[in-house]
Amino acid sequence: MPKRDDVVLLNDMLDAIAQVETYLTQVPHSRFVESRLLQDGVMHEIEIIGEAARNLSENFREQHSAMAWQDIVGMRNRIAHGYFAVDLRSVWDTAKFDLPELRQFIMRILGETDA
Repeated sequence: MPKRDDVVLLNDMLDAIAQVETYLTQVPHSRFVESRLLQDGVMHEIEIIGEAARNLSENFREQHSAMAWQDIVGMRNRIAHGYFAVDLRSVWDTAKFDLPELRQFIMRILGETDA
């Protein structure tokens, strides 16, 4: 299977972020904690984001080193490999605070690349 290019991976990340935002629109933390369905959906999308980040070219990650790519991949790995030890507060904070920042970062990059 051919390697996906960086612009495609960034768009995959944007799609996953949009899905998380859809899941959590007007959802308080208490409802997230009570809903396995919401948790599963958000964690799945975070895994997609982390997998896309992992597959970005080394050159791209070096050119855009202001973003903590290893942290994004690390979050994906914690969810994928340590499911029963996942901290829901960390997932919530990632979804509500980190993903909007990542979306803005990606949007600036895509604007620079005319994608």
